[in-house]
Amino acid sequence: MKRYLVLLFSLLIFLQSCAQVETPISSKTVVLDTILHPYTPPTELIKGADISWVTEMEKAGISFYNAQGVKKDCFILMKELGFNTIRLRVWVNPKDGYCNLSDLLVKAKRAKAIGLKLLIDFHYSDSWADPGKQFMPEEWKGKTITELEAKIYDHTFEVLNTLKSNNIVPEFVQIGNETNDGMMWEVGRASTNMDTFAKFIEAGYRATKKIDVSIGVIVHISNGYDKKLFNWIFDGLKKYKTRYDIIGMSLYPDAKNWLSLNQLCIENIVELNVKFNKPTLLCEIGFNYNDPENGKMFVEDLKNRILKLSKKQAFGLMYWEPQAYNWKNYSLGAFDNTGKPTKILDPFLN
Repeated sequence: MKRYLVLLFSLLIFLQSCAQVETPISSKTVVLDTILHPYTPPTELIKGADISWVTEMEKAGISFYNAQGVKKDCFILMKELGFNTIRLRVWVNPKDGYCNLSDLLVKAKRAKAIGLKLLIDFHYSDSWADPGKQFMPEEWKGKTITELEAKIYDHTFEVLNTLKSNNIVPEFVQIGNETNDGMMWEVGRASTNMDTFAKFIEAGYRATKKIDVSIGVIVHISNGYDKKLFNWIFDGLKKYKTRYDIIGMSLYPDAKNWLSLNQLCIENIVELNVKFNKPTLLCEIGFNYNDPENGKMFVEDLKNRILKLSKKQAFGLMYWEPQAYNWKNYSLGAFDNTGKPTKILDPFLN
């Protein structure tokens, strides 16, 4: 009995210490232990399309057609093309209103209405965030690090809670977009302030898990073939015990290098999984729409390589804005100039 009481007392002390690990960021923060809520990757292959431009394109009079030339709703067309997941970006206060919370909600409702999964891509910016630019939202400038953690938490929570209030819980959430050198520069630049970047990721993680512990939280880096970059970022996050569930990658090769970059990308996935014990999702891929032969081979080869891995290593790939054609000079979509899908997307049907 004495031994039993000692063990029980030790367990209570351990649980109490777990509850004290986190310092609250806001009144909505959640005490969570990843040991108690381990992430489980999906059993099916995630085949995704980021179509965040769709409402803006529709407003501009752009239409979408299937291979037979029949006009289709873009979301329905994506499902018919084999996609099972839609990725949607969200900005804090964009000037034109596109990709803000209300625009996101419209698109999320359309995706969920036809049974598609969702990935919500938080940029934590009023406009594009990518490896070359990570602009802090205008309204957040001048805040302390602690205040910025709260802003990230509250923005993430507000967006996801609004979706949840509309019976929409996304399967995946991205905390930052292509954060090769952190986010919300200069404060959150990883090369100079890795500790702050880690705090920002943690704030988004907490807010997401407050909504639903089953949501997979992604840290997204570009150039999936760049082993040095990925090890540097995720070593940095590990140093500060930052929590996330999934490693996110981008991959945009061309006709000359797609085969070698696919190979390097898969090697990177396997090695990162051994080192960090996290699965990978290819959050963005793309190819020149004007080269459908090579584009199809690129996607098919990448998909087949992923299928040879376990879901604990990698579980999907997502095409970025495949529906884009004659639009803002973007050439890495997968539709031709008449608004019909090219064979680049054929691999998603299987």
